[in-house]
Amino acid sequence: MGLKGKLISSVEVKCGGHLVHDIFHAKTHHISNISPSKVKSFEIHEGEAVDVGSIVEWTYNDDGKNKTSKQVIEAVDHETKTITWKVIGGDLLELYDSFTIITSCDHHWTTWTFLYVKKTEDTPEPLVLLAYALHVTKEIENHLLK
Repeated sequence: MGLKGKLISSVEVKCGGHLVHDIFHAKTHHISNISPSKVKSFEIHEGEAVDVGSIVEWTYNDDGKNKTSKQVIEAVDHETKTITWKVIGGDLLELYDSFTIITSCDHHWTTWTFLYVKKTEDTPEPLVLLAYALHVTKEIENHLLK
């Protein structure tokens, strides 16, 4: 078994992927209002928006416990509606040496890709986090369809 891993999952979004991308890129601070049981807060520590080089921090609820994820935005591609978020601090780095999240949105799909290196062979695959991301995506879709 290797320590490197890659998980990919896509979920259909009836509202259109471009609208989901818009939430992740330009209206990220609204996600804690859209999915308050999952996302507690979103802050931009460096930069003024979700742009390359910006440093952001999420506080999220994981099984009743507040956790954090500090990330640097490595890439934003408006044509492919893709954002690459590299984790640089927070709870995920207790289990993983590195963790990168890529969100991409097309016509009716949002795809999450996790690239990671586990600290040990016993470190679990981040399947719970992937399910969490898909749940938040569906909550964003429901919000946009209202």
